[in-house]
Amino acid sequence: MKVEKVMVVGAGQMGSGIAQVCAQAGYKVLLNDLKPEFVERGLGIINKNLSRNVDKGRITEEKKQEILNNLTVSTNLQDAGDVDLIIEAAVENMDIKAKIFVQLDEIAPANAILASNTSSLPITEIAAVTKRPEKVIGMHFMNPVPVMNLVEIIRGLGTADEVYQVIEDMTKTLSKVPVEVNDFPGFVSNRILLPMINEAIYTLYEGVATKEAIDEVMKLGMNHPMGPLTLADFIGLDTCLYIMETLHEGFGDDKYRPCPLLRKYVKAGWLGKKTGRGFYVYE
Repeated sequence: MKVEKVMVVGAGQMGSGIAQVCAQAGYKVLLNDLKPEFVERGLGIINKNLSRNVDKGRITEEKKQEILNNLTVSTNLQDAGDVDLIIEAAVENMDIKAKIFVQLDEIAPANAILASNTSSLPITEIAAVTKRPEKVIGMHFMNPVPVMNLVEIIRGLGTADEVYQVIEDMTKTLSKVPVEVNDFPGFVSNRILLPMINEAIYTLYEGVATKEAIDEVMKLGMNHPMGPLTLADFIGLDTCLYIMETLHEGFGDDKYRPCPLLRKYVKAGWLGKKTGRGFYVYE
């Protein structure tokens, strides 16, 4: 089982980043989304990232063109008919992901591996909607994908050892570090990170300190590169809430109960950097 052609479903921030690192590693990549403007926006992000690398002398203009030549755009899931690996990077919603996997299972070749970049949803449940649960796996990349080295590789209940090995080896060709994780809500990264962010929001909600003070304590006291409230804004408060709800539902433990202030901000449409306002205001 060899991976040569990859399809990335979802051309947002995560999907475009995944497509970029795959193209950089020499894979032929189909970048897919629902509408041409979504795919073009994703290509624009990749072009901007690569141009920055040219300006900083990390790659040549020729190398940039070579990477871009490895990318093809797609707005039709039927294009999955001749790929070896599909990495789904759609919105973090089980119903949407399940619908995509049902379609991909019908279209993709029998030997193709179906991976999800989900940050918290159960791989076993995603795999259950397909006729190939042994070929379904989680590849949780970190944001921003071109910069962050970690990929959590999540085995579903039925994931075959051979499939895991192919994905681990392929991850290394992307110059990433694969870490094997079992299928539990939030995996490792978000099971630890999101409750910390949620607790920081509670600390603000209860008036223990200002947002600036909370972030400063975690940066200077715990050596975090950015404070938890700033990080929440970068992740997106709607995503933070969704992951906390997934943890709360998955474990049935009130220690994962989302802070009411987080719910209030999401209902107000204050979702963080992407909407211009979250815990902080962005121009």
